[in-house]
Amino acid sequence: MAPNSKMYELTYILTPVLSDDQNNEVVTRINEIIESAGGKIVEVDVWGLRRLAYPVIKKRNGYYVNLYFEGQGTIVARLERALSIDDNVLRYLTLAMDKSMIEHYRRRKAKREEAAATETA
Repeated sequence: MAPNSKMYELTYILTPVLSDDQNNEVVTRINEIIESAGGKIVEVDVWGLRRLAYPVIKKRNGYYVNLYFEGQGTIVARLERALSIDDNVLRYLTLAMDKSMIEHYRRRKAKREEAAATETA
């Protein structure tokens, strides 16, 4: 990580009426916003279509995407502005990760990689 950069976790929900290609376009566009502002994408975890806990804009399902990225704090304002005006985004949440969250993320990632390695062996 760069000296002044922080690690962030962004979870956002897209409208369920989009096709797979349209979902991929939105995910790519959001990644490009981060990278154009000087951020670095660490991991994109697409959870896919899931049921929402409560209806949002009369929608019962949503396409979930979880994203980890590094960058300056100024990226967050620019990113959240783009997310708030995009009609395809139902909800989003950006978290600045502290040391314990980063450590938990790294342990979980190592555990997943270990499990994947044992499956292929």
